[in-house]
Amino acid sequence: MVWFLLILGLVITGVTAVPIGIGLALTGLSILRFAAGGGEDLAITAVWNVFVDFTLSAVPIFIFMGEILLVSGVSSRIYNAIAPFFRQVPGGLLHTNIAVCTVFGAVSGASTSTAAAVGSVAYPELRNRGYNRAQVVATLAAGGTLGLLIPPSLSLLLYGATQGVSIGRLFLAGVVPGLLLAVMFMMAIGWRAHRHPDDVGQPQAAIPFGQKLRGLLAIWPVAFLVFAVLGTMYLGLATPTEAAGLGVVAAIATGVCWGELNWRKIYRAFFTSVRVFGAIATIMLGALVLSQALTIMGAPQALVSTVMDLGLPKYAVLAAVILLYLVLGCFFDGISLMLMTIPIVFPLMMAAGFDPVWTGVTITILIEIGMLTPPVGMNLFVLTAITDGEVSLARAAMAAIPYWILLLLGVLILAALPDIVLWLPNLVMGNG
Repeated sequence: MVWFLLILGLVITGVTAVPIGIGLALTGLSILRFAAGGGEDLAITAVWNVFVDFTLSAVPIFIFMGEILLVSGVSSRIYNAIAPFFRQVPGGLLHTNIAVCTVFGAVSGASTSTAAAVGSVAYPELRNRGYNRAQVVATLAAGGTLGLLIPPSLSLLLYGATQGVSIGRLFLAGVVPGLLLAVMFMMAIGWRAHRHPDDVGQPQAAIPFGQKLRGLLAIWPVAFLVFAVLGTMYLGLATPTEAAGLGVVAAIATGVCWGELNWRKIYRAFFTSVRVFGAIATIMLGALVLSQALTIMGAPQALVSTVMDLGLPKYAVLAAVILLYLVLGCFFDGISLMLMTIPIVFPLMMAAGFDPVWTGVTITILIEIGMLTPPVGMNLFVLTAITDGEVSLARAAMAAIPYWILLLLGVLILAALPDIVLWLPNLVMGNG
């Protein structure tokens, strides 16, 4: 009965226009009413306990910080400072897309915000220089996914807050895999530039190293932003929520003094962040109701027991989880997908013997794959909108296939070498 109601509710949610959060909540309440014979009050209590958690308050603050950076024009300064370093590299400014997305992800925390901020600067520039437009969109979409992995990461923050995993360790764990994926993306760009040199425009004149260095040093406010968020957290000066608040103050100061921020843009950023968090909070509410219903009915425990009784190897469980996210990633955006699957996937992965920090990073990469997967593919949608119809969703998706494959390869590499994820948090924070 429980599994029937769960699958029926998810199918109805997926094929109708019902908001995901509402669909998940109604599914959970249906399970409590018809399978558990009541218990709706317990679901309300579970929602209340999570939403009054101090750590969770960091989520809307980080969203606000990212929106401030998006409207302040900081991304264009970062792009112009980094671009000269890749003028003579095979692949040219396509490498700059990845590098700038990596840097911007370190002060943004969201995938679509990173893709939109960098894409609005990069696409017109590279189009005018004769770059293949679909390839420009693909590299921006792929680079944007790094915004969910490079700390501060919204998905890792939500994962840690809902599953009781150290957010500091999760943020540190995302650094090396994020940089690894960035390097892999750049290698793919270099390989394609060698095979299709016409895709990367005309060669640009070299710029003296001293001029490059001066341009790079001019973006020192980015380091100030990173320290305000991550430095204060790891020095023990601030909690994640306090660090997020400091990040907002630093972002406003940077945007006013270094960018193009004004009161109108601050209001626009605030209004947008409220809408974004409202959508995320609705999904969280629904996921919490569903999680409480499944927990009361013992569904996660029953699934774990069944898997253990079958004697499935550890990596067979991982393969099943990967397949689940690849399929669902076609139909749900990243944050929604994570919140709706964590109640089942987390206990399953823990029972199989996976580290909770490693699991958070791996799930984040898996939902990043969904950001490049039609028909939802949020990064592709955002960037094709920026092109104003010059690049279709189908063309962008085809061009993004190599990066889709590299993200999946990244998961396999982390499965084979989990210390890539765990080395930095263990080094900085110990093995606890």
